[in-house]
Amino acid sequence: MLLVDTNVLIDVLQDDPTWADWSVAQLRAQAKVHALSINPVIYAELSLNFSHVEMLDKTLEKMRLSMSELPRPALFLAGKAFAQYRHRGGKGNNVLADFFIGAHAAVAGCSLLTRDSKRYQSYFPTVKLIAP
Repeated sequence: MLLVDTNVLIDVLQDDPTWADWSVAQLRAQAKVHALSINPVIYAELSLNFSHVEMLDKTLEKMRLSMSELPRPALFLAGKAFAQYRHRGGKGNNVLADFFIGAHAAVAGCSLLTRDSKRYQSYFPTVKLIAP
């Protein structure tokens, strides 16, 4: 399984002029090797780009993205990593989603396709990142 970060999917959905080509190429290449997946946090972040749940579900189906639930150990690890982030002086309140995503990949032992590798490398060093 390969967890696909929200930023990669938004690149594709919004046809980002800088990143869409890279993200599309990575999704195609990785789909040949891995089952592509998202979790509920990524789903919630993606929902901001859709007016109806059915439209989002249809898009995910077209992209062949399955939904993987967050296991409790990942939720626990996300909280611990976020606490460490705060202890190190992190001030962002909107970054908690990244900790859920990184912890999920760490606990599931899967790779993560992302454009935002810095935080994942710092707090989840065991996660194999596929990043530019």
